[in-house]
Amino acid sequence: MQETEDREEIIERVAALDIGKAHLVCCVRIPHEGRPGRRMQEVQTYPTMTRSLLGMADHLRCLGVTRVVMEATSDYWKPAFYVLEAAGFETWLVNARDVKHLPGRPKTDKLDAVWLCKVAERQMIRPSFVPPPEIRRLRDVTRYRTDLVGVRGAEKNRVEKLLEDAQIKLSVVASDIFGVSGRAMMAALLAGERDPKALAQMARSRMRGKIAALEEAFTGYFTDHHAFLLGKMLERIDAIDADIAELDTRIEEMIAPFVQALERLDEIPGIGPTAAAVIIAEIGLDMSRFPTAGHLASWARFAPGVKESAGKNKGRGTTGHGNRYLARVLGEAAVGAARTDTFLGERYRRIARHRGKKKAIVAVGRSILVIVWHLLNDPDARFQDLGSDFYTRRIDPERRKRSHVHQLEALGYKVSLEPAAA
Repeated sequence: MQETEDREEIIERVAALDIGKAHLVCCVRIPHEGRPGRRMQEVQTYPTMTRSLLGMADHLRCLGVTRVVMEATSDYWKPAFYVLEAAGFETWLVNARDVKHLPGRPKTDKLDAVWLCKVAERQMIRPSFVPPPEIRRLRDVTRYRTDLVGVRGAEKNRVEKLLEDAQIKLSVVASDIFGVSGRAMMAALLAGERDPKALAQMARSRMRGKIAALEEAFTGYFTDHHAFLLGKMLERIDAIDADIAELDTRIEEMIAPFVQALERLDEIPGIGPTAAAVIIAEIGLDMSRFPTAGHLASWARFAPGVKESAGKNKGRGTTGHGNRYLARVLGEAAVGAARTDTFLGERYRRIARHRGKKKAIVAVGRSILVIVWHLLNDPDARFQDLGSDFYTRRIDPERRKRSHVHQLEALGYKVSLEPAAA
């Protein structure tokens, strides 16, 4: 028999909330005052308005409740969580998947609250990661910025489709139609210019070498109808650009207390100041919530799942769906690191050759996340690149020699080796 670290401990005074948009059901379980070993239970329904939540918090405090557990139901959990957190309770947010009812049991809001409370008092669930208030506020801003970037990208796609409808093939010639040259040409279209040669002459710098191709691209049927829609789309893109610039300024102000951590993350290949701010906003600075780098990778779903049945592993190779904002920034960082002559760049290229680019992005993203964990876990740690030749230096020379000999013999050669003269 092997001893485990698990302890059979009952939380004496615990509450659980089943939360909806307008109402929540609160179940409280506390020790029976006159019968040791027995439990008393109370189930009440409260509106989710702030006054009702404050009254519920006072009632729970009178009952001596120490821990309050609730499911992550849409965004409806936030008001109750924030009120109870501010009131000093140990507030847990749990994954609804972890507290499903047993098959065959009836399901109501009351029974859900009672079941969650019973599971919580026996400590059979784990809390989800909820960052502290200052990180949550930063997260709100960085996530809104990410969403606006997506909206801007969608609007730019609409512009390209509109030009295609007008048979203007600018995107065929220019890799970025929203560069300096592209915006000047579209502004001229809005001003009424339709001559392909005049439009092509607005090209700048390297685009000047594509004058002939641009003249062909602007030979189309751009009408006043297209001009009206293009003007609205460009106005919307410019407005989004202005909003993103304001958000960048706000992020700089909010990230100022964490600037040292930001600078150390900025040293990682593929990570810039904006990406570092997003990572801090998503995982926080307190790595005690993740005992190891593997725990962080597992939480972010950047580690293969484990699903074994009848001695067969059925979950290898799948990661599942995690934090999409964190996954996006790690994926972009991995692609950026792939273009560098660094350890992460070489790691990407080695994996991409044999297993494809998608798996290489996930693997490098996980490596970046492991580096982030170590940098945040140790304030004195600094990033040090292992070098693009790390794999070459690490492999044993004899092993490399045997590998090359086997490859040549497989091609039909007879190999004999002699040491080179000193």
